[in-house]
Amino acid sequence: MGKQRSSQRKNAAMLDSDDTDSVSSSSTVPSDYVLGNGVPEVQLDKESVLDQSLDALYEKRGSTREKALADIIEAFNSSLPHEFVEKKFATLLHQCLNSVKRGSAKEISLASHAIGLLALTAGSGEKSQEILEESVSPFSEALKSRSEASKIASLLEGLAVIAFVGGKEPEETEKCMQIMWQVVHPKLGPNVVATKPSPGIISAVVSAWSFLLTTMDGPSLDPKSWQESVSYLSTLLEKDDRSVRIAAGDALALIYEMGNLEKFCGASKPTTNDASATDGISSRDVTHIQGLRAKVVNQVKNLSAEAAGKGSAKKDLNSQRNTFRDILEFLEDGYAPETSVKIGGESLTTTTWSQLIQLNFLKRFLGGGFVKHMQENEFLHEVFDFTPKKKILSSTDRVSGIDKRMYRSPNSIVNKARTQFLNKQRMMSQDRNAGHYASELGEE
Repeated sequence: MGKQRSSQRKNAAMLDSDDTDSVSSSSTVPSDYVLGNGVPEVQLDKESVLDQSLDALYEKRGSTREKALADIIEAFNSSLPHEFVEKKFATLLHQCLNSVKRGSAKEISLASHAIGLLALTAGSGEKSQEILEESVSPFSEALKSRSEASKIASLLEGLAVIAFVGGKEPEETEKCMQIMWQVVHPKLGPNVVATKPSPGIISAVVSAWSFLLTTMDGPSLDPKSWQESVSYLSTLLEKDDRSVRIAAGDALALIYEMGNLEKFCGASKPTTNDASATDGISSRDVTHIQGLRAKVVNQVKNLSAEAAGKGSAKKDLNSQRNTFRDILEFLEDGYAPETSVKIGGESLTTTTWSQLIQLNFLKRFLGGGFVKHMQENEFLHEVFDFTPKKKILSSTDRVSGIDKRMYRSPNSIVNKARTQFLNKQRMMSQDRNAGHYASELGEE
């Protein structure tokens, strides 16, 4: 678990295209799900939702596209539609990218999330690499317009997931991390005034950046970049917003877990203040790095014991204290927190900051689809070295709550699709009967 990207993907298994919850045009389905005329109900519902939603992305009305994207997200959360991805992958990707380029803030948020889900469902390989290659430029352009924090956060999360799955080379991932960093440290031209990013945007940037950092080989990164990152994150520990402080604390713990600053210090033995040492570190750099660590430890110690202030939420304060107590214990004694999450009767355990950051980020991104993906997404099984327990009842024996909601509602898109399908079947049946009756009259 928490392996570098190369080891995560070296032996990555192909996603199972025969998954019983996948969208399929096959008529081989369990008898429990077959309508009276032999129509596979669940298969029809899911195929109809995705096909009709994909068609709706061509509509001119923005609200129609937004609804379609929301339906696509729900479908990808409730199942892993491998066959749909296999057949319609390119079409869905490019329609979603059109939404990122030209849509409203809400449409951009939904589209970036849908592309992230598409990458996770496709898993490592050519498709996820294509998603990354096609998405970097549109996402980068969309991030330059800082109109709404929710839109920026969704773009950052989507880009992080896309790069996490599809980044084959470290340079590709680094490029995405730099794009994220520029949201809070923009490169400004002449006569351009920098706009101050909101706390929500800052915490989203740091979280997404940290998530991608878990996949990087630390020693290959520029030592100066490490120092700049730690200096900036240290300033964030002094911000008023708790979400910013916690995100910065997690990022700092990850950097120190990777051990790169200490490695640079240990490898460097300069003889003069100005001489460049191993890895380009001078004695002044070493002193600065050691001073930074001492400052960070002191900040973390204060935050782990912060008293409640006026108007502060007790839950948020406790969360901050617990987080920074864990970080302090790690910085002082080297022990990372161990966490465990129950998934279908099996425990997924984390023992490093890298693993914990990956787990928390994907839980937030997948939301209600987290358990489903952890049970059936083989890419995530590889990432977390997790093997789910075999279900006592297979997915062919029961319908999930989301599936039930998807076709119980009389106004749902799937119910309308099913009604249209059945009406078509009846019309075809009536036409056949009429033709048969006409032939009988002709014989008479």
